[in-house]
Amino acid sequence: MATSSPAAVQMRAALHLFLPCAGGVEGYLADEVHGLTGLVGQDLLTDRGGVRVRADWATALRLNLHSRLAQRVLIELADGAYRDEQDLYALASGVDWEQWFSAQQTLRVDLTAHGSPLKSLNFATLRVKDAVVDHFRARTGARPSIDTQMPQVRIHTHLSATHASLYIDTSGEPLFKRGWRQDKGDAPLKETLAAAMLAASGWWQPAERRVSKEPLYDPCCGSGTIVIEAAQLLLNLPAGGERRFAFERLRPFDARAWAAMKAEARAAAQPPEGAPRVFGSDVAHRMVDFAQRNAERAGVAHAVQLRGGDALQRLPPTPQPGTMLMNPPYGERIAAAGVAGQKARGREAFQSAPLGRAPSHQPSAGERDAGDAFFTRLAAHWKSHYAGWTAWLLTPDLKLPGRLRLKESRRVPMWNGPIECRLFRFDLTGRREDPRSNQTSA
Repeated sequence: MATSSPAAVQMRAALHLFLPCAGGVEGYLADEVHGLTGLVGQDLLTDRGGVRVRADWATALRLNLHSRLAQRVLIELADGAYRDEQDLYALASGVDWEQWFSAQQTLRVDLTAHGSPLKSLNFATLRVKDAVVDHFRARTGARPSIDTQMPQVRIHTHLSATHASLYIDTSGEPLFKRGWRQDKGDAPLKETLAAAMLAASGWWQPAERRVSKEPLYDPCCGSGTIVIEAAQLLLNLPAGGERRFAFERLRPFDARAWAAMKAEARAAAQPPEGAPRVFGSDVAHRMVDFAQRNAERAGVAHAVQLRGGDALQRLPPTPQPGTMLMNPPYGERIAAAGVAGQKARGREAFQSAPLGRAPSHQPSAGERDAGDAFFTRLAAHWKSHYAGWTAWLLTPDLKLPGRLRLKESRRVPMWNGPIECRLFRFDLTGRREDPRSNQTSA
């Protein structure tokens, strides 16, 4: 695609960006953007459901390449009050769309709303699409085609109770799609959520762009999402280094400048120091194989150690205490937790439904007892072998501390899509000898 002139790019020096993210992650995303760009004050504002950034075109590309917490990087092209669908049509008609893409490209329009008085959001979306198409027809005599499956250009509309905002999407596929995942279980953790867990735990400090010197271990690693995110951070690899972006099809795109930015990111990568300090294990060897292949595609296979093994039996991967970070089994899936459920089909069995999805049947008393037994044994195993470690567990089960019979030292609200979760922190201590007997107590 032909690129625009440098003068045209300069016209967009003061772009207004919106980076949506999962609920509860806004503060961490603001820290990450500050660490990547140095922006502060009115140029970096935390908002509901995301972060607002005032920056240039090159910064939009840099955020796409490096951000681990944003879902997309959107450029705001219009914002105004509205009362009905005709106001949306007028707002969209006033945008110089041809500065961003051509009538020969395919298009998709998406719309979200919060408190909108409009009766039909589908009709509102249609009116925005009509405005864009009519604008091109009036200006160029041609119109873009609509492609809802694999569009070359995506336009996003957001409606509040009184205002409408129009954005052009520079990302394309959501940014959690890093480009390296091919092998996965039935319900893998999204990469953006794994990164948020790493930030909330403190193992990754996004504002300072550094990671902890402590080892990190996921004893239920599945296809490797958490450990691969951690290893890429350790090696200073860009999150989007293995994928393509929608901005590569927009008119301001300069292929040479983009190649230079990626080359700069590759040059900043750091080799691992000494033995690996990112570890993962899983009771299902099939999932460990998946994780290993994903790690190879992500460029971190040499920086992680992956093993098979039951979370109730595996000993610490390193003598130095560190951080455990995991999305543990829950509900019906407890039955698959290694030796805690001999009727299970392995790790993939308790990955068979997305986090928080309602089970196909109400768990029986026996299943609930099996779940309690698993977490009781897990806590006992930790007390016996993981003294000094810090464990962080993400779960929609607010009663998880009681199941573990441990007192959490922190709980961080997080959202996995529409599911409200908590990231619990437990500071693990060893068993204490009871001076009145030869028995130990917790």
